Amino acid sequence: MEVFQLTFTEENYLKSLIHLTILTDDKSEVGTNELAANLTVKPATVNDMLKKLKEKKLINYERYGKISLTESGRLSGMEVLRKHRLWETFLVEKLDFSWDEVHEVAEQLEHIHSRKLIDRLDSLLDFPKFDPHGDPIPNADGEIEIQFRKTLFEVGAGNKCKLVAVKENSSAFLQYVNKLGLTIGSEIELEYIEDYDELLHLKIKGQKCTVSKKFAENIFVL
Repeated sequence: MEVFQLTFTEENYLKSLIHLTILTDDKSEVGTNELAANLTVKPATVNDMLKKLKEKKLINYERYGKISLTESGRLSGMEVLRKHRLWETFLVEKLDFSWDEVHEVAEQLEHIHSRKLIDRLDSLLDFPKFDPHGDPIPNADGEIEIQFRKTLFEVGAGNKCKLVAVKENSSAFLQYVNKLGLTIGSEIELEYIEDYDELLHLKIKGQKCTVSKKFAENIFVL
């Protein structure tokens, strides 16, 4: 197999394709507009990059058609994702960063190309399976363990659940989660949902609070 040195942008595209296919709906292909929206770039910009990725045999793609990852592309994308989530874990566990501070830093560190460094980082952290946001970390072979989970909004009134991951990683969202006293593993009781505006009434550590549907759709629970 021919080995190419990938640019930061190419790695970002492959990671985005991993998110849109394997990590979202476990589908095999995605449209150009969906990829452009995920990367917040124009479709014309995406088309130019897709040509380069196809030349490197990282994707399958025909103009105006759907995009799918080749095995080489899947492995490369999983490696970028692995680095990102290992760095987030390292920053939280070893350098005392909070979970709302690490995403942007990990976005920079994920492009380090030393496989030896990343393997030693993995070993130092005792081969974690999940990052600080509850997201699964691919192993060195590009394998990932995806848990069955649902959003808080899907739980149903009168039920209890446990927070296992967050869908959104923005600082503002994670700070709001902190403000509510929630962390990975927190127990949540969904008391009821308003018929009119779908506000959710919760009980967290004995304290009652109200959250929006948008918030609940960004919280994964078991």
